[in-house]
Amino acid sequence: MMQPDIVIIGSGIGGASVAAGLAGSGASIVILEAGGHIPDQKENRDQRAIFQRGHFRPRELWYEDGGEAFNPGNYYNVGGNSKFYGAVLYRYRREDFAEMQHLEGISPAWPFAYEELEPWYSKAEQLFNVRGAVGEDPSEPKHSSPYPFPPVPEEPAIAEVRERLKANGLHPASLPLGVDIDRWMAKAKTPWDAHPNSDDGKMDAETTALVAALKHPNVSLVTHAKVSGLVVGEDGKAIKSVRYSKDGVEESLSPKLVVLAAGAVQSAALLLRSADQAHPTGLANSSDQVGRNFMNHNSSAVIAMSPWYRNDSIYQKTFGINDYYLSDGAGGPPLGNVQLLGRVSGTILKANMPAVPEFLLSAISAHAIDFYTITEDLPHSESRISVDGERIVLKWTRTNWTAHLMLVARLKADLKAAGFPLVLARSFDKRTPSHQCGTVRIGTDPATSPLDVHCRAFDHPNLFVVDASFLPTSAAVNPALTIAAQALRVADHITREDLRA
Repeated sequence: MMQPDIVIIGSGIGGASVAAGLAGSGASIVILEAGGHIPDQKENRDQRAIFQRGHFRPRELWYEDGGEAFNPGNYYNVGGNSKFYGAVLYRYRREDFAEMQHLEGISPAWPFAYEELEPWYSKAEQLFNVRGAVGEDPSEPKHSSPYPFPPVPEEPAIAEVRERLKANGLHPASLPLGVDIDRWMAKAKTPWDAHPNSDDGKMDAETTALVAALKHPNVSLVTHAKVSGLVVGEDGKAIKSVRYSKDGVEESLSPKLVVLAAGAVQSAALLLRSADQAHPTGLANSSDQVGRNFMNHNSSAVIAMSPWYRNDSIYQKTFGINDYYLSDGAGGPPLGNVQLLGRVSGTILKANMPAVPEFLLSAISAHAIDFYTITEDLPHSESRISVDGERIVLKWTRTNWTAHLMLVARLKADLKAAGFPLVLARSFDKRTPSHQCGTVRIGTDPATSPLDVHCRAFDHPNLFVVDASFLPTSAAVNPALTIAAQALRVADHITREDLRA
């Protein structure tokens, strides 16, 4: 293989978006992806296969700080975790870019304001064909462009609940979604949340950004290419080569620029594993911050039930509530975001309650509606990814949990007031990758941040990191669009400052 100008490691939201942004530059670009394409197969819409048998779940183990192994539920395929995501493409709120006081600490300010990223949010919404409506959500920041498509249509049973909540003073608003619902439903009548996408209408990293990038002859994709290390040149600064294995053969590429986008955990692990004599604690790590400030949203499923309510919806996931995003609604601290989950069927419930007959769970599901609550996890230096040889070790120090419990309590009260006498909640733990981020954060001071404001490593001028690891805060909404927007911003910077130099 001829030596490319740029190697991108990973084809998830960050990798695919930066590839789309760089594709028109004319630079030769190789994307290395550890996994392969998800084929069009019956298991893609088989909820027993997905949720009960774990058909798509990687047979991978990470380790807790104390040594206990667990299966983390991350995916390795073209498009990364976005192949299974709920396709909610929120912007961070304007206030998320400023310092924010929470119940249990401070969410620090970003090194730039919302207005810096706003044009790139609009470009990302166009790239991902987002469906939405500006003006329904009081917390939504200013848009310079409207959403490219109107909201995903609401099913009658869901519209009924939305109206009940609205009548009680809340502001339920259409979720910004990357879903062509007609194409999705034409394949099979299932939710899209947590269901893999094989070009069925979900706008994931592969079907939007990567497709756009690969239309250019200067961009190529290598699948089943597992990167094992980055090698620094004799100057101790520039990355000289990228080592990877494919089909059992060790390969190496020597690009001018390396863009790392393997995910918040794997990107940090790769930098740490690439330690050498000159960089004994890992690459891009003179600050000792690589792997630190790992964040994973505080999140819970909340299921509201009523014998007088009939939920015959198929996909359900069309509105969210941000009334408690910036405060608790009574002058108290920020609590977070509420959004509908994809429809939780009896088949899905069976995965967590195997002793209960599925027909009984289906009967319960028919009279229930399912929500997802998200509260910000604050950055903490002792929440970290480390490596022990090939082992990934996760030490997650959960923060701001009391605020999350307050959010769940507020939602329960709101749902009871809306006519649901029984409301149950179940929290998610580290085995569910609830928007993992942090670990290689951006900043203005190389003593405290591995990356500058354009995601360039302070220690290595030809290394960029553009996945969720660059996020300095987790906010309390889904991070995919923010990752895509920053990746497009970085691609523009590389095109102007590096490729024209």
